[in-house]
Amino acid sequence: MQQLAHKWDAALYNDKHSFVYDYGASLIDLLNPKLHERILDLGCGSGELTGNILKEAANVVGIDNSSDMIEQARLKFPLCEFHVADASNFELDSPFDAIFSNAALHWVVNYKAAIKCMYNCLKPDGRMVVEFGGKDNVIRITTQLRTSLLKRSYEKQAKLQLWYFPSIGEYTSELEAAGFNVSFAELYERPTELADEDTGIKDWLSMFATPFFRGVNDSDVQDIVNETQESLRADLFRNGKWFADYKRIRIVAHR
Repeated sequence: MQQLAHKWDAALYNDKHSFVYDYGASLIDLLNPKLHERILDLGCGSGELTGNILKEAANVVGIDNSSDMIEQARLKFPLCEFHVADASNFELDSPFDAIFSNAALHWVVNYKAAIKCMYNCLKPDGRMVVEFGGKDNVIRITTQLRTSLLKRSYEKQAKLQLWYFPSIGEYTSELEAAGFNVSFAELYERPTELADEDTGIKDWLSMFATPFFRGVNDSDVQDIVNETQESLRADLFRNGKWFADYKRIRIVAHR
């Protein structure tokens, strides 16, 4: 499957989607970084979690495919090392004790190549601690978006497969085939409150789903966005707040 380019707006990300890294704090607890360790933050975004890991580990490197995100990360966390790199095709100078990744791997549709890269950059006995979108993540949002696109005859856009949302069985099997030993795997529902009570779903689409609108007439884009949000109101608007129907997969594995 071809990886589609997605341009990240770092300002919008930090303004209305900081929940992405806020939820990652508990994943750092699972990582349990040690002072002597060298740790890779894969898909580090604007670096908030990378900076937190550095408080407990001696050496932390963050990589992300977005140059805008890496620029922000370097400005905010100058003591960390950051690089623009593709998660499915990267190689760094020295091996790592651990790989940490929060809310990033579902963007990597070439997941087998990403797993190989992670395995190759770990020390023997090194570990990976990751969380990302699992099977049926945001299924209500994406189903309604595809319905609104099809209603206006945007068939190509409606069929777009932008993300990789595997089941536990699918992903752990791929890890084991690459040589990893999986010690923990969990798939759980995590309804996620969005920042704006008026435009929550619209903002989510603007941040995360822009490739669906490539080739869509400008006059149709706002109608599709509005219709998607309003059609989801009965399911995803609760007590004056919008929620995204997230399902997350959390994995710990060792080389």
